[in-house]
Amino acid sequence: MSAEHQIAHFLRELGSPDPDLRAAAAKGLGRTGGPEHAAALVGASDDPDPRVRAAAAHGLGRLGERQAGPGMLVRLMGDPQPEVRRGASLAALRLGLDDRSATEAYVRLLRDPDRHLRINALTALGAPGDPVALVESLGDADPAVWGRAHSLVYRLRDVPAVRAEVVRTAREGTGAARARALEMLPARCTERLLDSLLAGLRDPSAQVRTAVVRRLLATGPGPGPVDDALAVALDGERDPETAAWLIVALGRWSDPRALGPAVRWLGDPVAGPRAARVLGGIRTEAAAEHLRTALDDRALPGLTRAAAAVAIGESGAWDAVWRLLPLLDDADADLRGGVLDGLGTLVDDGLRPWERHAVAWALAAHLADGHDVWRTRDALAGLAQALPAVRRLADRASHGEVRAAALSLLDPDGTAGDLRRFVRGLDDPYEAVRYHAALGLIRWAETSPEPLPDTARVRARLTVLTSDASPRLRRAAADALDALGPAAGAASGRRPRP
Repeated sequence: MSAEHQIAHFLRELGSPDPDLRAAAAKGLGRTGGPEHAAALVGASDDPDPRVRAAAAHGLGRLGERQAGPGMLVRLMGDPQPEVRRGASLAALRLGLDDRSATEAYVRLLRDPDRHLRINALTALGAPGDPVALVESLGDADPAVWGRAHSLVYRLRDVPAVRAEVVRTAREGTGAARARALEMLPARCTERLLDSLLAGLRDPSAQVRTAVVRRLLATGPGPGPVDDALAVALDGERDPETAAWLIVALGRWSDPRALGPAVRWLGDPVAGPRAARVLGGIRTEAAAEHLRTALDDRALPGLTRAAAAVAIGESGAWDAVWRLLPLLDDADADLRGGVLDGLGTLVDDGLRPWERHAVAWALAAHLADGHDVWRTRDALAGLAQALPAVRRLADRASHGEVRAAALSLLDPDGTAGDLRRFVRGLDDPYEAVRYHAALGLIRWAETSPEPLPDTARVRARLTVLTSDASPRLRRAAADALDALGPAAGAASGRRPRP
């Protein structure tokens, strides 16, 4: 059937008593018709059946006749039936309608019960329209809606009406809209919002209370009236997330009033980890004893015990090493991670002479087991007493990731044996080992004045690795060639750097 015959058929079907046929005809006319057929679709927009009205809007959008149907589409965007409103809004989007009547229709759709229509409206609005409705959309329950609203408000943040509405909502709004408005405002606004923020500590919405506390964290050079209000709020708080932030805010100056609430919330899976970290910052014997108890309490969530382990490591207490080492092989992966981080902090801060070998042996053995490889590697960094064991792992470990981690720990100005390990690692079957071997050669070249032994073979091997399938290995091999000097650059066909 020719296009002319199809169009004639669709025009006849628009008068059919069957609404399904009329709807199909309206869609078909939009697909195959021309500008001269827009009037027929406008006429179908008054059809008593919502399916036909939606199809007429769809057809007009497909037809692309911007001048023929703006009034009809704006009218259908207020139709009682959501499917009609949806079809009209999509058609208006397709046609790029942006006059005042279309903008007002989109603003009305910001409060539509149909989420798709709210999304369409936010997609279409490039101007503020109604700032109140726009900022109100920050509180939408649907992430797709409030996320688009957030992006639009941010883009329009310098429009005075939008900026004023965000401030008003942050001060007087309700629920999620107020919380998100608070998060959007720059820190310099905190002082002029202070009265409303302190009142917001009693807001019925936990999301608002949390946003208020997070903003109050940035106030003041030290303890003061704000902390007094935080302490009062913390005593009556029942929401775990809000309580966690209150504990953090009150504990930022090691306020002893945070001690009791932090201990009470240790058992909560949400607030517990942050409560443990705050206990570590209070630095009193009572807080330290609660941390020790939390570390040993198997009834507590693993993340809370892990946070206690980190806090104990940060404290540098006389018994910190001996409390953490027995838990290094615990079955709980979260706890092991916290123990490794705590031990790493102790290593960074400087172990006592009688602690160094015990920590080195324990961490090297843990690395050899292949568990928590890179976290263990980070804890070992800088611990010279571990180097003999690390070298053995670089030579003999069966797990490629362990060999790679061991190579990464070798000091660039170490022994000639370490240089041989880097060279040998270039031929390792495991990509991570080759990568860290190349990085080791870069470190060696940057710190050693000595020429590289067997330079031709090493350069040839690095040149091959510049074509490896791994992007990071190609980059490391090329950098190693550059670091090794002009001759290496010539071997790879690369021009040496000036």
